[in-house]
Amino acid sequence: MSPAVGRKLAIHKRDHLGQEITQYSGVVLAEGQTWLILEAQFNIPGEQDAGYTVFRFNDRFVERYFTDRWYSIWEMHDVSDDRLKGWYCNICRPVTITETDVIYDDLALDVWVARDGTIQVLDEDEFGALNLDAESHAQALAAVSQIRALVEGRVAPFDQIGNLSSPR
Repeated sequence: MSPAVGRKLAIHKRDHLGQEITQYSGVVLAEGQTWLILEAQFNIPGEQDAGYTVFRFNDRFVERYFTDRWYSIWEMHDVSDDRLKGWYCNICRPVTITETDVIYDDLALDVWVARDGTIQVLDEDEFGALNLDAESHAQALAAVSQIRALVEGRVAPFDQIGNLSSPR
């Protein structure tokens, strides 16, 4: 059975070996057979300047998870005015979704997509240092290519690129 819209779920981020790194909660906005969209708030106090964007406490994230894809897409909105900052794409194994939890294994590699559609691949050194099996390594690299194709094709949620006049 899948979680109902409006239900609060625990999101469990694990490392590539399956060891839990962090946990937070989000509320289900929509769901389908192989995907889930939820809303969560960035829960680390203060500001974290990552170079490509600044993460602020309580920034709004609209997070898309997939049980059949090797990535998740987090649409980030600024806490002060709900302005779209961009999309943080986690390269991860396909998620497990239960009635109460979303569980994913992070593979260190990430993709940042700016509001204007500029793509930046992040943490390549960290990814390269992981001792991944051949399939996980290949799927992670393929996921980066898949995200690039989604951005270039302006497939949702990247259909908002170039149409950023409204805060939401």
